[in-house]
Amino acid sequence: MAEGDTTIICRCEDLTLRDIQAAIAAGAHTIDELKRLTRCGMGPCQGKTCRALVAEQLTRTLGVPIAELSLPTFRQPTKPVKLALLADDPDLPPAGES
Repeated sequence: MAEGDTTIICRCEDLTLRDIQAAIAAGAHTIDELKRLTRCGMGPCQGKTCRALVAEQLTRTLGVPIAELSLPTFRQPTKPVKLALLADDPDLPPAGES
């Protein structure tokens, strides 16, 4: 890939290779740091399509093996959950009641 490339890395957040390279140049050296700076991996796919591409850019730029990169932090839920399932809590009062 050419420097300053406009290749899309994260489709959900519309991030390009240029965006990822700029964040790495600004000091992001882990997937979590890139996530905080750019929101990569925070879209509907939760990083399923971009995490490997971001890790590849980190290894290329920093010159470290991919096995040495720290794993990103995952928080529950790790898969999409419909709000209706969360809202259907029998311990909560019905909407409009206090």
